[in-house]
Amino acid sequence: MRSVITQAIVLPAPAKALFEMYLSAAEHEAITGAPVTIGGTPGSEFRAFGGTLSGTMVAVVRPVLIVQSWRSTAFKPTDRDSTLILSFRPEGDSGQINLVHIDVPDHDYAGVNEGWGKYYWTPWRKYIER
Repeated sequence: MRSVITQAIVLPAPAKALFEMYLSAAEHEAITGAPVTIGGTPGSEFRAFGGTLSGTMVAVVRPVLIVQSWRSTAFKPTDRDSTLILSFRPEGDSGQINLVHIDVPDHDYAGVNEGWGKYYWTPWRKYIER
């Protein structure tokens, strides 16, 4: 059976701004505190946290949808890439990010599930609120 992580977070910035922050290497790095390589076109490389996360951009629909192939260094060589889907929608003056993360290996599922809050949502909120 395929694993699926689903999360939704409302952050105090417009959805379009959140979308652009994720795709901006400089802002993405400022949010996470670690180097990021990211592009806004399909086939672009994605690397974060010094290469701990890597993949490619599968689809980008401005300013509402990002799809990435995604893997962490905790994945085994035999594990296939997971698929990350981020959708962005307005929520009043704020923006909501809906995350669907498919095919995270069982041995890394808990770490990835918890990691979204620890390494993305919490620092992203702090970045916006400062």
